Amino acid sequence: MKAIVNSVLPGSIAEELNIKPGDEIISVDEVKPVDLIDYKYLTSSEELSLHIKRAPGEEEIIDIEKHPGEDLGIVFESGVFDRIKPCENRCIFCFVDQQPGGLRKSLYVKDDDYRLSYLQGTYITLTNLTPEDRKRIETLRIGPLYVSVHTTNPELRAKMLQNPKAADIKDELKWLESIDIPLHTQIVACPGINDGMELEKTLQDLSVPGNVISIAIVPVGVTKYRNNPSLSPPNTAQARDIINISKKYNNVYPSDELYISAGIELPKTNFYNGFNQLDDGVGTGRVLLDDYKKQKKRLPKSLRAPLCITIAAGQIACEVMGPIVEDLNKTDNLNVELVGIESKFWGDNVTVSGLITGQDILGALLPVKHRIQNLVIPSVMLRQYTDQFLDNMTVSDIEQKLDTNVKIIQNYYSTGELVDFIRNFPN
Repeated sequence: MKAIVNSVLPGSIAEELNIKPGDEIISVDEVKPVDLIDYKYLTSSEELSLHIKRAPGEEEIIDIEKHPGEDLGIVFESGVFDRIKPCENRCIFCFVDQQPGGLRKSLYVKDDDYRLSYLQGTYITLTNLTPEDRKRIETLRIGPLYVSVHTTNPELRAKMLQNPKAADIKDELKWLESIDIPLHTQIVACPGINDGMELEKTLQDLSVPGNVISIAIVPVGVTKYRNNPSLSPPNTAQARDIINISKKYNNVYPSDELYISAGIELPKTNFYNGFNQLDDGVGTGRVLLDDYKKQKKRLPKSLRAPLCITIAAGQIACEVMGPIVEDLNKTDNLNVELVGIESKFWGDNVTVSGLITGQDILGALLPVKHRIQNLVIPSVMLRQYTDQFLDNMTVSDIEQKLDTNVKIIQNYYSTGELVDFIRNFPN
């Protein structure tokens, strides 16, 4: 991997220097950064020398003077410029192992990199840290980190992760507490394995360290390709039991999917204490509902011309979006249809928007192609920085086959872009 520029921020130093997507940052002051942490440190000074390789191939050294701490405005393709630290576990619930063959190679990469945990909020198990990693975490005080705990029972965790090193989770948590690294933690709830009394004990253990900011509980994701027939997502009763256990402890947040599976209304805003685990599906629905209350004030009572919109989303998102769409349809000349896309690709147990494929969308919408005029989808369905779905179909493919325009909502946590689209129609 290399430090490849994905984009530059408007008005930034990088834009002034004519740095373009595809350019490579080779070194800063003759030091090659191995990740974004290095890069941020190396570029924090007032004067620096940037060695870049332009996309066409020529190399250039640029001397830069700037304010101390001022960012250059470069967005990289990845936060890691060397080799991503791979996962050494064989978790019984691993989603990567529940995929079919023939997908793009990046979907089969299992990372367990503390740097991506810090930079991007991805979860790590702490089973592959080297002495050098530990020293760097301690020296730079890298945190918060996001840690997949699942259970604090040593024998059970080693069994769930299928790695003897996983048994030491309590010692690892104590070490991180001793060096004051704040933690966001995660429990993947597998019915009959780490729920019930095991969940009680795990939450008791996690409530003791003072550095644990939040504990997310998410249901196990199960595809039709799983090789462990005993795994299944929580049913209604099991989801309710998980939620009831979580209520006994502070800073424990079941995911939206668990509340919807349990048939329980999503908690109010103050429950989430700052929404620390949005990317784990915790509180996303509440953020969206709260946001719409603000955004709806910008909607006109009537549109100048008829507008028909079809919103395609996963089953869970549709549960949240239902009341919003119902309210939108009170606007004269506006007709919004919400279509819950079933995941034929992965199987009926997969209900989140981020795993919907292009094939799934076509399967649901081709039969009603005649009534689709404007299709709206969330950007989480697409590979980051591209227009590709997980099955490598593109947005253009969808537009051509459905003979419609596709509007992509970039901010999954806001209805603002949707409201803007309605307000500005027709241009």
